Amino acid sequence: MRLIFLLIAMFGVITLNAQNKEVSNKHFWYSMETTAPPNEIWAVWIDVPNWKNWDTGLNDASIIGEFKLDAKGEIISLENRKSKFKVVEFIKGKSYTYKTKLPLGSLYVKRYVETKDGKTIFTHEVWFKGLTKGIFAKAFGEKFRGMLPDVLTNIKNIIEDNDSN
Repeated sequence: MRLIFLLIAMFGVITLNAQNKEVSNKHFWYSMETTAPPNEIWAVWIDVPNWKNWDTGLNDASIIGEFKLDAKGEIISLENRKSKFKVVEFIKGKSYTYKTKLPLGSLYVKRYVETKDGKTIFTHEVWFKGLTKGIFAKAFGEKFRGMLPDVLTNIKNIIEDNDSN
């Protein structure tokens, strides 16, 4: 009985901690509202060769095959650093997360879209994990975090401009 109570209490603490995430250079996100339906956001997100049209930190991107769970691709930064990525979470039409390996760590990018009160809200979330998360957060976190408002604005403009044509 005590074990069950302890497990329930631990689960409650973990759940509360997940809901109270604090923004830092190790873990950050940005959300934006649009009048466009979620499927239009989704179409832009899974069109990997065109990520460079809205992601201000990318020079190019490619994917092998269809965008789905375990799909692999490559991103090339503006500084021409090449990084391989793998889709590690995928809920079609709703969200995906891809992982890029770093020395002794990883960079995760999660993108998700939801509808609240008839409005579409889309979010980009980024976090570093592993032994070197602090090093990479210090080197890139502030820069990546600063890009997110422009990145989401670019997506919104692409979609809403297409809707008005």
